[in-house]
Amino acid sequence: MATLNHVPIAKAEMLIRKPVNEVFEAFIDPAVTTKFWFTKSSGKLETGRRVQWEWEMYGASTDVDVIEIEENKRILIEWGSTVEWIFTPRAENETFVTITNSGFTGDGDDIVKQAIDSTEGFTIVLCGLKALLEYNIVLNLVSDKAPDAHV
Repeated sequence: MATLNHVPIAKAEMLIRKPVNEVFEAFIDPAVTTKFWFTKSSGKLETGRRVQWEWEMYGASTDVDVIEIEENKRILIEWGSTVEWIFTPRAENETFVTITNSGFTGDGDDIVKQAIDSTEGFTIVLCGLKALLEYNIVLNLVSDKAPDAHV
């Protein structure tokens, strides 16, 4: 039987060929985020605020506590685990986005499954963001990930 020597975390990264303020705003403003991730939000992300995100096609929602926002640099939320976005400007119109999800709970098998699922999920989110911001294409990746799970 395998044992864990380190608690797994999820990490997804992507270069987005747009200025950091545009990439950062895509995660803060639900008018943009709903085009590539969740379908509905109770409001913009602001430090100290709680918002609700919904994936209406799956009948799912979650409460999101915004712990900290550093404009154009960092977003930190709690939603049963901790998610941190780091926005690193590269060239004039390039931003490297790193998303890390940690603090999974349960037994070892549960924690590993959550880390794998989260890595996959945030990779899909970043791919959708890249298509939207760079090419103005809505790929419907989140919706199409599990079409048989739609309510």
